[in-house]
Amino acid sequence: MTTPPPPSPPSPPPPSDGPIVSHTPDPADPNRHFVCDRPFDPFAAEVLPEARQKELEAGHWRLIWWRLRRHRLAVASGLVLIALYLIVAFAEILAPYAPGDRNTDFIYAPPQTVRLFHEGRFLGPFVYPFEYHLDMDRLQRVYAPDTSRPQPLRFFCSGPEYRFWGLIPGDFHLVCPPEGGTLFLLGTDRLGQDMASRLIQGTRISMTVGLLGIAVSFVIGLTLGGMAGYFGGWVDTVVQRAIEILRSLPELPLWMALSAAVPVTWSPIAVFFCITLILGLIDWPGLARAVRSKLLALREEEYVTAAALMGAKPRRIIARHLLPNFSSHLIASLTLSVPGMILGETALSFLGLGLRPPITSWGVMLTEAQNIEAVVLYPWLMTPMLAVMVAVLAFNFLGDGLRDAADPYD
Repeated sequence: MTTPPPPSPPSPPPPSDGPIVSHTPDPADPNRHFVCDRPFDPFAAEVLPEARQKELEAGHWRLIWWRLRRHRLAVASGLVLIALYLIVAFAEILAPYAPGDRNTDFIYAPPQTVRLFHEGRFLGPFVYPFEYHLDMDRLQRVYAPDTSRPQPLRFFCSGPEYRFWGLIPGDFHLVCPPEGGTLFLLGTDRLGQDMASRLIQGTRISMTVGLLGIAVSFVIGLTLGGMAGYFGGWVDTVVQRAIEILRSLPELPLWMALSAAVPVTWSPIAVFFCITLILGLIDWPGLARAVRSKLLALREEEYVTAAALMGAKPRRIIARHLLPNFSSHLIASLTLSVPGMILGETALSFLGLGLRPPITSWGVMLTEAQNIEAVVLYPWLMTPMLAVMVAVLAFNFLGDGLRDAADPYD
């Protein structure tokens, strides 16, 4: 007697064109899995979040700006620098006194405090006038405010005459001294000149000498560094030896030697441009070396070879194809080089080898504070040092932020 065959397993259902339906899995089953109910479409595009989509579609400079905005210290430093350059543009209007104005009755006067309330009553911004007497024991003037006579300040007023940027005559000021009074926000120097007005006017020189010096330095550094990196060979050898010789010289004595060669009979404007040229001629080796190293790496790229095969000249290849590839790094290097220019001008002027009166700069103002007497008795003469520190730190912080944001794909 034969045994009947076992029943065959049920055949799977025929495929269906409808959507795949997922069955509710047992929560207690450790091997449970889920199946998507939606039909599979191989041509469907992946939907990205809106923020990620904008980031992928943004250009290189926009990515740098987005990354820089997250660097709060760099943004704050940028705002400080914008304020400083607004002072540069409108120095004559912002200064209460015109350049060269002297108050010989108030020599080494301390800063006047701007107040709002007098004997419990609100009067608006005002100052108390100074009265002084001679202290024969210490041989100095002693100033004391006369609290019985408040003197209101004047705003958007006509004051001492000036020439805007040395060209347009005018007398409009943002704030003016009281009628028949004085306004010494940062005190006065040995000639009775208002330190606040001189500091504002000196900002124009000290902040522009750095930009002009960097312009000279960048032209030389980009030209020589680009030639050394692109051509190589004996051109690279000559440029490298020149950089090594220049970097081996002590910087400050070299500045002093070149500045001492400037004739004392030159006009202040000629001395200004000569000092700027000296600073630019000495500061280019670092930039040239950085440009050379970048171009050595980029000159072997395929797009450079393609441009050369199409007949592009080396000057065009360097300027239009190679330098733009690391322009963001050049901008960061620029902001980090300006503080060196400012400190160089300040040091030379402080030593009497840079700018000279009647030009006003932070370094020229600091020559008043070369002895211990000024530091102890008249500490407000050191105010330009604070301005130098603020400007240098702002450039350094902004440079750090730009350097971090220069490669937004990190």
